Amino acid sequence: MTDIPATAMQIHSTVQPDATLQLSLATYDVPRPRADQVLVRVEAAPINPSDLGLLLAGADVESAVSTGTAAAPVVTATVLPQVFATLSARVGQPMTVGNEGAGVVVAAGDSAEAQALLGRTVAVLGGAMYSQYRSVAVAQCLPLPDGTTPEQGASCFVNPLTALGMVGTMRMEGHTALVHTAAASNLGQMLNRLCIADGIPLVNIVRRPEQKALLRSIGAEQVCDSSQPTFTDDLTDALTAIGATLAFDATGGGRLASQILSCMERAINRTATDYNRYGSSTHKQVYIYGGLDRRPLELTRDFGAAWGVGGWLLIPFLAKAGPEEAERLRRRVAAEITSTFASSYTARVSLAEALSLDAIAAYAQQATGEKYLVTPNA
Repeated sequence: MTDIPATAMQIHSTVQPDATLQLSLATYDVPRPRADQVLVRVEAAPINPSDLGLLLAGADVESAVSTGTAAAPVVTATVLPQVFATLSARVGQPMTVGNEGAGVVVAAGDSAEAQALLGRTVAVLGGAMYSQYRSVAVAQCLPLPDGTTPEQGASCFVNPLTALGMVGTMRMEGHTALVHTAAASNLGQMLNRLCIADGIPLVNIVRRPEQKALLRSIGAEQVCDSSQPTFTDDLTDALTAIGATLAFDATGGGRLASQILSCMERAINRTATDYNRYGSSTHKQVYIYGGLDRRPLELTRDFGAAWGVGGWLLIPFLAKAGPEEAERLRRRVAAEITSTFASSYTARVSLAEALSLDAIAAYAQQATGEKYLVTPNA
């Protein structure tokens, strides 16, 4: 383990007994990998929406104050009472953060599988990736093609496998096309490229004209802007054109899921030959996988009786798909990480910079096209 430090730094998120959140940098001992493990020098780890729940614990980021120094900041923010009541299991426990990332294997255990990764650039899904060094099992590593940088491979798991999971769910449930909201996001652009590559019809729903223009510029055919007064007619036309009866909604609140179901029903009825007082018999499904809109979900029941609204998460999908299919999807991601599954970032921050008030305010907004990348060893 030559040239590997004895200690390193990582981000901790701690909910305190006084209903405050504390974000800080902590020193830890760099572990020696066991036989079936490798030690990865983490070079890049994205801040995904799925990371923010653990990192920020639902705290009011507008209340955040920073003490300490620029190199060792300590951020404190208020956790609202209704949120604090749900966090009793983690009060007083420093939590490590960061679902995924990439780096170089700098030490390896004795097993042949571990030794084969020594010196390789790998992507990792293992938690605690906002750390300078991470010891993980070989099975948690995805070796990247030669020439792939850690930044290119940092987002190998959450977004790519989510996009593939959406397509896989479509096929499992017998649908033939998709609808996706917040579609100008990093994930949305990725899903659009995937659907183009695989010949899958897709309706993209965005919230601003410039987002529509962005998706058009990368080849999207069906894009509907929910801010326009013609949105429901536009969406119905798009659904009629491709026959989509499955949607994945990143907003999770408000009326959008209901609007999608209503437009699906309208599109189906445009070609109906018989009247049914219970609505069409074609099942229409919206899966909610995000929470960009924190309002309660509102459903206006004008879409018949054959419908469903539910939650969707990547890990249950992969469990349902099975280990062989999950491995096939991982290998496809690795092979296409600089094309179909490429990610882009608007800002790169060190561990300390990730805890600056400006950075926290920016990535907490989950704004479309504003993806942050943590570079722990910068």
